[in-house]
Amino acid sequence: MGSVPSFKLEVADAALADLRERLKRTRFPDEAPGAPWATGTSLAYLKELLAYWQGGFDWRKQEARINSFPQFKAPIDGIDLHFIHVKNRSPDAMPLLLVHGWPGSIVEFLELIPRLAERFTIVAPSLPGYTLSFAPNQKRFGVEDIAASFIKLMTEVLGYKKFGTQGGDWGAFITSRMAATRPELFTGLHLNYLTVPRDAASGDAGWQAQLADWVKQRSAYSIIQGTRPQTLAYGLTDSPAGLAAWIAEKFHAWSDNDGRIESAIARDDMLANISLYWFTGAIGSSFWTYYARTHGPWPVPFPVTVPTAYAAFPKEILRPPRAVAEKFYTNITRWTEMKKGGHFAALEQPDALARDVSAFFSGLGS
Repeated sequence: MGSVPSFKLEVADAALADLRERLKRTRFPDEAPGAPWATGTSLAYLKELLAYWQGGFDWRKQEARINSFPQFKAPIDGIDLHFIHVKNRSPDAMPLLLVHGWPGSIVEFLELIPRLAERFTIVAPSLPGYTLSFAPNQKRFGVEDIAASFIKLMTEVLGYKKFGTQGGDWGAFITSRMAATRPELFTGLHLNYLTVPRDAASGDAGWQAQLADWVKQRSAYSIIQGTRPQTLAYGLTDSPAGLAAWIAEKFHAWSDNDGRIESAIARDDMLANISLYWFTGAIGSSFWTYYARTHGPWPVPFPVTVPTAYAAFPKEILRPPRAVAEKFYTNITRWTEMKKGGHFAALEQPDALARDVSAFFSGLGS
């Protein structure tokens, strides 16, 4: 670990000024007929959000939050992989790998890490190709590649012989693949999203209905990101308004809110996340997990046999029933029906998620 260089996030003043100027020159479309959000991001909401991003949002405060954690960049598989590493005071504390997804970043974990660091040693990387693990023209990574890189991070760079993981969204795919391919490394696998294959719906009408609704109403973003990511990247890399609209729509649709995102997720947290994508220019590269998934086999080689826990948040985007999940995760030892929360569990319900993670690993005797 001594040879791994430390990292501090420092966005140039010129980049902040450029962002404000671009936001000031935003050209808005009109809005399609129908209720706000029915056809995409609400025009009124986006105008309000961009005004705050331009004139009220304090990036330096968010930058300081990120820099309050020890950060490093390790050369792994041809890129400089960014990660947070918070060591527990006890040398016997279990290492816990936290893995985010799209359109997330390590910002998702800024409230979760302090809640878990009292018991665990925390490792929280930025996915290769995402925000702080991105550099222009670097190689692209799919789930399989990311899983292999994270195994190297935990075992070769950090020297951990056994560890636990927690993941949602792509983080669930990545950690599930790690557990399936290298089960001997795992103390346990904690998930708030289940990566059950989409062709596994036969025999369960409710699960079939979920999947049918997903395909018809909510999957368009993944289709374009998985088939024509380059075309989309031009607009979202050049326009902060476009980037904010694209990501905010997911925070609205996938969180457990009362109609306004801020009832579930703090506006500053969402904008800190969007800002990281903007300042790093990584949005196009972040689409590659979708492209690789669309053009390859299902990335998790089931079954997953390590002890597994699932935190079932009520507004998660897809929630397979336990009977279906257990066909693929064959050692589910904890299944918790959460009272509130959606896809962004670490942001929406950090207390509840931290409690469930701690209870799961305590139950394993770790």
